[in-house]
Amino acid sequence: MTLHRDLLIDGKDTPAASGRTAEDLNPYTGEVFATVAAAGAADVARAVAAADAAFPAWAELAPFERRRIFLTAADLLESRADRAAEIMAQEAGGTAPWAHFNVGLAANILREAAAAITAPRGEVLSAQEAGALGLAVREPAGVVAAFAPWNAPIILGVRSVAAPLAAGNTVVMKPSEDAPLACGLFVADVLRDAGLPDGVLNVVTNAREDAAEVAEALIADLRVRVVNFTGSTGVGRTIGSLAAQHLKPAVLELGGKNAIIVLDDADVDHAVNAATFGVFMNSGQICMSGDRILVHESLAEEFTAKFTAKVAALPCGDPADPSTVVGPLVAAASARRVAALVKDAVDKGATVLTGGGEPDGAVHPATVLTGVTPDMDIHHAEAFGPVCVVDTFADDDRAVALANATDHGLTCGIITENGTHGLKVARRIRAGIVHINDQSVADEPQAPFGGIKHSGYGRFGGRWGIEAFSDTRWITLATQHAHYPF
Repeated sequence: MTLHRDLLIDGKDTPAASGRTAEDLNPYTGEVFATVAAAGAADVARAVAAADAAFPAWAELAPFERRRIFLTAADLLESRADRAAEIMAQEAGGTAPWAHFNVGLAANILREAAAAITAPRGEVLSAQEAGALGLAVREPAGVVAAFAPWNAPIILGVRSVAAPLAAGNTVVMKPSEDAPLACGLFVADVLRDAGLPDGVLNVVTNAREDAAEVAEALIADLRVRVVNFTGSTGVGRTIGSLAAQHLKPAVLELGGKNAIIVLDDADVDHAVNAATFGVFMNSGQICMSGDRILVHESLAEEFTAKFTAKVAALPCGDPADPSTVVGPLVAAASARRVAALVKDAVDKGATVLTGGGEPDGAVHPATVLTGVTPDMDIHHAEAFGPVCVVDTFADDDRAVALANATDHGLTCGIITENGTHGLKVARRIRAGIVHINDQSVADEPQAPFGGIKHSGYGRFGGRWGIEAFSDTRWITLATQHAHYPF
């Protein structure tokens, strides 16, 4: 029997007001894995009302009690790792290692959020008047609209709600249509079972054709105070514009066109291993994936030969096979989009070192290109699939210029055995995150995570996440009566 899930509103599993449902497909088999309730604007209003009603009590709940819920949720999540892996494989084609990585990091995001709940928050200010005390106090904003993507569903589902909830807000989450269970209802189940009160986290799933209506209704609701979106730059631009129209702050974590730079003092074998992971983990469907491998010309021949051989040997196909590294993309249409990028490049003169060709359903072969020029679509577009471009440079200035020649600015990896050299280059890279002697894909819950330029704005992680989802208030206390001029 096909699994079915309703909306989660005020702690209760609730059908959509219209009674409609949407199918949740397995990208590898094309079969229906589950159905979910297809919410409309009326359901969004119900969910926001529940979050708004729950806000005062949640904001006032003792910090140690809120922290207990988060810590319990982290342990529960880890205990359900096998179920998470099953759902991720069925919904998004995720391999088991990727799913277990998701669970481990997401559990630590919850633990870091728990620590932030009881961390000092605010400052004592110097006051102009004698005998006065000034305070800068951070307080929760209210209801947060959270949009969670499918590609790292457990990590990003948890991240979409952890900092807002830790700051004392309540949340209405709209999960991706491609993984409504993994990045939405599964995460909510864990928190609900950990003791999160009714109405504090609500989940509205929807049919793909209703996505714009549901998003607009959620952002436009006067009771929603902050918007939290992780996803593509194109959709993020729309979400950010809607938030701005309603004068609501937004945290946007968007796409990347990330470079992995192999400097002349790199260990080539380490560089090959790092780049392979950075490009092909989760079939390249990570905002931090390395689209471009920039190699110093003195190492280019050796690196390219070893890298191409390693990529050509990566097992592709069924995500349920424990040996699979490159599983299916989230949909057959995504694989066709990647294939079109490769074909355009080849038609205009690029060389395929390995891979290429037509996809098999949602599975696209791991592909390496060289000879890519600015007139090719893949030169500018985020690949978001198992394909990368290898290019060379003669000196650091050229490497920096190539890495920065993009509208995006999320992350970068710099492979070098000389930390001083790597740091000098890193300081010149226009990205929110740079990893020296490592590849571009990394996330730690205590670190400030986010990009610049078209990769978005705002930061997750540690105190930065709390600050993003709270308001600063100035409060003064006069310890003596003031003198007034009239």
